Amino acid sequence: MSGNVQLLNDTLAAAKSEGRAALIAYLPAGFPTVDGGIEAVKAALDGGADVVEVGLPHSDPVLDGPVIQTADDIALRGGVKIADVMRTVREAHAATGKPILVMTYWNPIDRYGVERFTAELAEAGGAGCILPDLPVQESALWREHADKHGLATVFVVAPSSKDARLAEITAAGSGFVYAASLMGVTGTRESVGAQAEDLVRRTRATTDTPVCVGLGVSNAAQAAEVAGFADGVIVGSAFVKRMLDAPDDAAGIEGVRALAADLAKGVRVQA
Repeated sequence: MSGNVQLLNDTLAAAKSEGRAALIAYLPAGFPTVDGGIEAVKAALDGGADVVEVGLPHSDPVLDGPVIQTADDIALRGGVKIADVMRTVREAHAATGKPILVMTYWNPIDRYGVERFTAELAEAGGAGCILPDLPVQESALWREHADKHGLATVFVVAPSSKDARLAEITAAGSGFVYAASLMGVTGTRESVGAQAEDLVRRTRATTDTPVCVGLGVSNAAQAAEVAGFADGVIVGSAFVKRMLDAPDDAAGIEGVRALAADLAKGVRVQA
């Protein structure tokens, strides 16, 4: 069975044709529970997200800030497994018809088996993977199996990436390019800043693949700011914080839906 890379491409193209950026939400699988996590992903999509990244919780999430680390810890203590990540993708995609990616560090895939992981993700209706710590020069095996199963390979670029390196990364990736707006770990910030705009400009000089910006966006005003120069706006910690701060799971899920609706308005603001 083939994965949904084409659905991802079509979704990003449709947002562009509407003269806006796509809204991409991130939520970890298994948080606050597996069932609760599935409902949260569906709520983000129902609220207005175009795409969701489902995080595969990791015990040493080096790129994630304290909010996502807390959620990952809750999910891991709850016993979340890769099978639960696949179930989250399957049920969220089946319920909404929207593209779902998995965001994961390389080690869990390597242990699980690349062929097995890509085949199961495609069978679940997944659109691809974001692999923040897989070096492009070590990615041939992954890309071979991802291509075979119709999955996007999304690499991360950072403000520190030199132009030649950007070209190498964008030539190998597919779906979109994940532009980390700031050096450091994930988390909400007061300002997303000019660094992100410069990174998008330099990345676009190397590729026609959409460039989506993450790390730091937490409200509609920031979403509108980033939508002014990027093809997609990626929001993670702000969604997770809504869940963590809620008095119960149901309220958290409604908080996710409301934030998605607010951010969806933000990406539609004309600069």
